[in-house]
Amino acid sequence: MEEPDAARLPSRLARLLSALFYGTCSFLIVLVNKALLTTYGFPSPIVLGIGQMATTIMILYVSKLNKIIHFPDFDKKIPGKLFPLPLLYVGNHISGLSSTSKLSLPMFTVLRKFTIPLTLLLEAVILGKQYSLNIILSVLAIVLGAFIAAGSDLAFNLEGYIFVFLNDIFTAANGVYTKQKMDPKELGKYGVLFYNACFMIIPTVIISVSTGDFQQVSADVRHSSLQLLQLSSDHSSGWSYQECIGCLHWDVGWWRLHFLSPKLYRVKYLPIKT
Repeated sequence: MEEPDAARLPSRLARLLSALFYGTCSFLIVLVNKALLTTYGFPSPIVLGIGQMATTIMILYVSKLNKIIHFPDFDKKIPGKLFPLPLLYVGNHISGLSSTSKLSLPMFTVLRKFTIPLTLLLEAVILGKQYSLNIILSVLAIVLGAFIAAGSDLAFNLEGYIFVFLNDIFTAANGVYTKQKMDPKELGKYGVLFYNACFMIIPTVIISVSTGDFQQVSADVRHSSLQLLQLSSDHSSGWSYQECIGCLHWDVGWWRLHFLSPKLYRVKYLPIKT
């Protein structure tokens, strides 16, 4: 009777490949977020987080409709089952993006190591787990290395350090409470992720509007569109479509081209006023 269960267990190679794939994806996500927030100058980590939440909701919901994944439909008991996970989820999301924009990637990676001892501490307090002395000493060695690396940081950024330590706390708490709350027979991992994003996207939009972040992003896009439409047609040399694309890339960032593309296709030449 136990053979079918044993057959369903993933092999050691499958677990190793899964861990490598997870690590690669996590690293690439950090790189993309860092490039978007710094190299390409996206002005708001909060608005970026809203976009990622909306994408999460859309992908999971479409996957559920196509029976690729399964999680239960909404009912009034779900908020009580999840709490406080939605708050930890949005705190983890926004603090992570904010710290990514403020710190260099090496320092961000080093300071994220503090998530490990915080997770062990919360698991001991909340879940009642106990760890061997070897594990505790290994974690202390990781923390000591993080302190040494942080002490030699020549580009100290207090705001970035605060955000990354908040991110460590939210990540550890989110992981521990997810273990406590998640029942595979009820919400499951996809349900937890989907409803966390659903419950927090509107409050995050409200926060973005109240802090001015949403208006700042909208104003930047409108300003760029007006600059493009106000280009005069009486300049003899003129700019080609391709040259204008290059100008937009350097002046206002590639992410705004998406908003401007409906207007660009109508114009053959885009001259510049002298």
